[in-house]
Amino acid sequence: MPKPTPKPLNPDKIPALAAAVLKADHFPYLATLDGDQPRVRPVSPVRTDGFTVYVANLRSYHKTQEIAANPKVELCYLDDEHDQVRITGAAEVVTDRALLQEIWEANPLLRHYLGTPDNPELIVYRIIPNRVRYMREWALEYHEVNLV
Repeated sequence: MPKPTPKPLNPDKIPALAAAVLKADHFPYLATLDGDQPRVRPVSPVRTDGFTVYVANLRSYHKTQEIAANPKVELCYLDDEHDQVRITGAAEVVTDRALLQEIWEANPLLRHYLGTPDNPELIVYRIIPNRVRYMREWALEYHEVNLV
């Protein structure tokens, strides 16, 4: 079977193509490390600013301990066309009260399940990208997304 020939990409359009994949996939996969064992699970971002992604979590979840031990994470987004975006970065806990309030007000599910933004179980991570890559369906070639 011959390798598929991907459509040519205009390098100037790669950031917009990558952003469209993020918009299309509401449940990307988050990879963490549990010691030396990789772990991956779907997450539902509560906010996205460019390629900086915010993920809500409960302190009692095991990934909280994994991220505390090693904040290096990767998100993988996949759209219906099988285009893919991988965001490699570090997760940090959001402590800015104004930002947490904005996220709280924009997410009815948080309010429904947690009752108050002061719920001690709530933790929000900001995943700060240090690398973003885009790949068109099965092209087997990643394109770097300029973060500057």
